[in-house]
Amino acid sequence: MNSRLVYAHLALILAMVIWGSSFTFLKIAIEVMHPMQVIFLRLLVGSIALLPFVVWLIRGVRYQAGDWKWLLAMALFEPCLYFVFEGMAMKYTSATQAGLVTSVLPLMIAAGAWFFLREKIAAKQWLGFSLAVAGVIWISVHSQVTSHAPNPPLGNFLEFLAILSATGYTLLAKHLSHRYNPFFLTAMQTLLGTLFFLPLALLQPLPTSIEPRALEAIVIMGVVISVGAYGLYNLALSKLTATVVSTYINLIPIFSLFFAMLILHESLNLQQWLACGVIFAGIAISQSKTRLVQGEGEVQK
Repeated sequence: MNSRLVYAHLALILAMVIWGSSFTFLKIAIEVMHPMQVIFLRLLVGSIALLPFVVWLIRGVRYQAGDWKWLLAMALFEPCLYFVFEGMAMKYTSATQAGLVTSVLPLMIAAGAWFFLREKIAAKQWLGFSLAVAGVIWISVHSQVTSHAPNPPLGNFLEFLAILSATGYTLLAKHLSHRYNPFFLTAMQTLLGTLFFLPLALLQPLPTSIEPRALEAIVIMGVVISVGAYGLYNLALSKLTATVVSTYINLIPIFSLFFAMLILHESLNLQQWLACGVIFAGIAISQSKTRLVQGEGEVQK
């Protein structure tokens, strides 16, 4: 494996660590502000953070006629639809459960990559991904109502809709990554997302006060997550296949569980821990005896 592929895999791991923390910081912020306002501020902070790099971002861009449709569609899927669903999901479910629901994303991306990008998927991957989906359903069925998670099944369903949006985003970002700087794509989605969420944020009543903890969470989400994690993810997509990239998303539930327990002191019941075991067993099966071929990142069995 050459050094560029090594950097792509390292970038993915770092992106997954950062994304794993996003559910916790989003949960902190929406406890004092409406989700649409939190997401708008998050994307606004991200857009401001990208301003000093505008000249570098547009360098080497090879625009083709009609690409505006793909760029708009990419931003519509994520951050627009993705954050609408995820922002509402966090009102009803816990950060831990929302993070675990993301384990179905590799299955969705693999199916989409197989159908649209003609990437090959091994039978063992389908089996492993299916087990992960079963584990997510098990977690939702045995979730408990708490003050932080008043309706977990509804929240987990909304998070699943967010995952569908993330699938569309990943496939479109992969399609565009051959012609556009990964961080240019990140800047486009951040800017368009800011414009999309501005009217949605203004329609909500302004909070009477904002705790410093919530502001810190918004800044972290805007700079570290919206710019850093998405930039690293898009960078990896430009070097590897969508199927290979999707396998790393299985790390998000692990990191989200860690951050939720460390910062929010959330916990799981016995049935949900068993469901976690099913999810991680599915991940292990889907990744067993898999090696990456140098140059393309293709999965072979």
